[in-house]
Amino acid sequence: MRRFLRPGHDPVRERLKRDLFQFNKTVEHGFPHQPSALGYSPFLRLMAIGTRSGAIKLYGAPGVEFMGLHEENNTVMQIHFIPDQCQLVTLLDDNSLHLWSLKQHGGTSELREEHRFTLKGPPGSPPSATQVTAVLPHSSREVLYLGTESGNIFVVELPSFRVLEDRTITPEAVLQRIPEDNCNRRSCELVEALREHPKNPDQILIGYSRGLIVLWDLQNNKATHHFLGSQQLENLYWQRDGSKFISCHYDGSYSQWPVSSDNRQSEPLENTVPYGPFPCKAISKIYWQTTKNGLPYIIFQGGMPRASYGDRHSISVIHGSQQTAFDFTSRVIDFFIIFSSDPAAEFDDPSALVVLAEEELVVIDLKSAGWPAVHPPYLASLHCSAITCSHHVSNIPLKLWERIISAGSKQNIHYSSMPWPIDGGTNIAPDPPQRDLLLTGHEDGTVRFWDASGVCLHLLYKLSTVRVFLTDADPNDNMNTLGEDEWPPLRKVGTFDPYSDDPRLGIQKIYLCKYSGYLAVAGTAGQVLVMELNDEDAEHVVDHAEADLLQDQEGYRWKGHEKLKTRDGPVRFEAGFQPFVLVQCQPPAVVTSLALHSEWKLVAFGTSHGFGLFDHQQKRLVFVKCTLHPSDQLALEGPLSRVKSLKKSLRQSFRRIRRSRVSSRKRRGGGGNASEVQEANAKFDQDVLQEMELAPVQRKIEARSAEDSFTGFVRTLYFADTFLRDSSRHCPSLWAGTNGGTVYAFCLRVPPAERRMDEPVRAEQAKEIQLMHRAPVVGILVLDGRSTPLPEPLEVAHDLSKSPDMQGSHQLLVVSEEQFKVFTLPKVSSKLKLKLTALEGCRVRKVTVANFGSCKTDDYSENDLAVLTNLGDIQIISLPFLKLQIRYPCIRKEDVSGIASCVFTKYGQGFYLISPSEFERFSLSTKWLVEPRCIVDVPEVTSNNHVHKSGTENAARKSSPDDCGEDERKSGRLMEHALLNDEKVLKEIQSTLEGGR
Repeated sequence: MRRFLRPGHDPVRERLKRDLFQFNKTVEHGFPHQPSALGYSPFLRLMAIGTRSGAIKLYGAPGVEFMGLHEENNTVMQIHFIPDQCQLVTLLDDNSLHLWSLKQHGGTSELREEHRFTLKGPPGSPPSATQVTAVLPHSSREVLYLGTESGNIFVVELPSFRVLEDRTITPEAVLQRIPEDNCNRRSCELVEALREHPKNPDQILIGYSRGLIVLWDLQNNKATHHFLGSQQLENLYWQRDGSKFISCHYDGSYSQWPVSSDNRQSEPLENTVPYGPFPCKAISKIYWQTTKNGLPYIIFQGGMPRASYGDRHSISVIHGSQQTAFDFTSRVIDFFIIFSSDPAAEFDDPSALVVLAEEELVVIDLKSAGWPAVHPPYLASLHCSAITCSHHVSNIPLKLWERIISAGSKQNIHYSSMPWPIDGGTNIAPDPPQRDLLLTGHEDGTVRFWDASGVCLHLLYKLSTVRVFLTDADPNDNMNTLGEDEWPPLRKVGTFDPYSDDPRLGIQKIYLCKYSGYLAVAGTAGQVLVMELNDEDAEHVVDHAEADLLQDQEGYRWKGHEKLKTRDGPVRFEAGFQPFVLVQCQPPAVVTSLALHSEWKLVAFGTSHGFGLFDHQQKRLVFVKCTLHPSDQLALEGPLSRVKSLKKSLRQSFRRIRRSRVSSRKRRGGGGNASEVQEANAKFDQDVLQEMELAPVQRKIEARSAEDSFTGFVRTLYFADTFLRDSSRHCPSLWAGTNGGTVYAFCLRVPPAERRMDEPVRAEQAKEIQLMHRAPVVGILVLDGRSTPLPEPLEVAHDLSKSPDMQGSHQLLVVSEEQFKVFTLPKVSSKLKLKLTALEGCRVRKVTVANFGSCKTDDYSENDLAVLTNLGDIQIISLPFLKLQIRYPCIRKEDVSGIASCVFTKYGQGFYLISPSEFERFSLSTKWLVEPRCIVDVPEVTSNNHVHKSGTENAARKSSPDDCGEDERKSGRLMEHALLNDEKVLKEIQSTLEGGR
């Protein structure tokens, strides 16, 4: 058998790879992109959100999450839970209905699509005849009522989606019971709302768009009451006792209607325009909630004066003399109220208002004074300001974790303390094995710290760098603060704020040392801030230093933005991370790389012009190095111009081809005939194509010209304690890699601790490596004598890592976009290399060292390289031998922003943006897997559920444990009926009885 094995095939290694590596997309963190529908089940205490891309997501208690995706990828228009069931129905914009169920499988609950259905009209009928506009799941749990644009109300059986044609409620049937002088055929067009009577399931309220409202008796198939509104109807809501209902209208008014047994036609008790008398926007939805103190809660969406506040997205809450219009920064999709669902309760007693806006979820506590917002444990608005970068830190020490939480709790004092009200289901996932942080940098100059340990991405703390700088807006100003007498009483809620005061504030790079509590943050205008954690508010002066990366070279002039102006004098900072030094790069270009060494108290930074090293203990610049090539004119134009670079590259390629064709003709003397010239051109084209062909295993790497733009762009910075000058003495060093394939190495002399403040840190360039193919350097790594990556700063001091092996020879790994290359140190001689297999033009985009543990035993783990390419593939490559272990497709190659946003963790997981507001979490490890594991148990039904009569039959079916025997009982009754109709059987029974007598 040995001869049939491929070279290098090792069965033992293959088994080990199965124990180490496994690719899974596990959970989506953040807020659903482009939400379009909202639903809530008081029975299950679960919330459902539908999106424009056809996704449906269910949320309950923290950690309880389910996701489904409609195959059609159409917009979800409506979501309705079936009463007292683990089922829900979705309506899409293609007029299809879908039934979903929560079913238990393998110890957990799963969301599955059971049936789909599209309502069809008679042949030749217009689409409006069956275009569904309103859906009512009946409390019997057996049928759906579907209101349509044509005014027809169809009855559909569940779960089969069979249309019960004999029970259709037509406009003609409705009009038969209504006086002709009150309405006409057009009054029954477009069903706007369907509502079941809260006390009598045999009655439903039908609201038509033109203002006609009908109370329909399902048993007798007739209208018992009708109500005529003078304005276009938007929505309906029953009061709890069923004695009244509320209608809201297009003109910004709402009306209260009594339902009396002796009066078939009623006038409204009152008609209110809350923000009149001037023209107002429509009130699209309304709740009327009763309370023990007698004062109802009236909660409605819209109704603002058109002229002055027509652009506001608001929901108003009125309770006695209290009135607040909650003002949202994005469009309100829908909302619901959480109130007492006990049928025996006399009052609604609302506890929370849940609002789904286009860009965030906001929950308002209606029990506490002032109606504060509730801090959400999930569905965080990640993109409250656009995400510009991210940084992951694994295994945070408990002390640092508690200090960050403490700083965040001081920021959240204005939030309500009420427990999260949407608490259905049970999270059965094991507790996270460690504490992980995901840090996101934002366009407005903030850094947000997220708890990324488990399924819920929860905000712990928000850091703002704005106070260091002078901007147009004062951070203490509040544009939404209104006086007591202001009308309407608007109050801004939510965190979504896409507008940045100054784009130069944007955060580009973040580096956190989890052992020392030092944080380095770099921005768009060349600003580098070094911070330390302080548990108390403080006021101090931030030291400034400038780093001139051009070193006064002549002939260069910066054409981009100016640097940010800084505040003079002491600045007051909140508890948390507080900046103590600012390094300003000149020119003020985007900071492209950042590294922090907290043990040596050094921070390194790079831009498109060069890199520098700063001693943040002595607050002194150690050195700067200009990497600018004489042709790097684009680097002086500010924002990167890829389009210009691409055009220039294509132009140069065509010029080279044209020149070579001309020169070949000149060599031939130019005297040949036309056919010879054509043959020469054809042969030349064939030769060019042959040169461009790629090997099936390894891509042919061509040397790039030093004239390519941005060769001085610093892509990566790396600190290492290694052998740089000779093999007998190791020393601190700084490594930098550029876009032009150059690696610089500097020897550092860091004074011992006792003389650290007295002697300066010194640096001297020791090496300069130029990769032959000049591909951008995206990663640098030093391996110790055991071929293990060097530990992080202070990791050994905290006994969390073995000391590096300084006896054996060290190795340098340089990762460029096109190949991996290992050099020996200190000689820097090439030892090993791996070229990417890239017929499609593959390039390395992200690379990190990840530790993979075996799922079979705790005794084995190994370090490998996790690599993301521009094709969206993830490759795992072994260290130190650079063998490709496995390849997984992860991100679509067209999703450039997703690939650019990807960040790996230390233990084989990763995050990338699938939309501006959502991170997709994935795992490459069999051992480290964070995914939802939850179960939804069906609560016992405490209320009696009735089924309305169908024709002359009246069936009553109640939810009971033996419902599964319904079919057997039905078949038994049919057999009994058949036997009693058989004459022979009857005669035999009669003779038997007579004989017995």
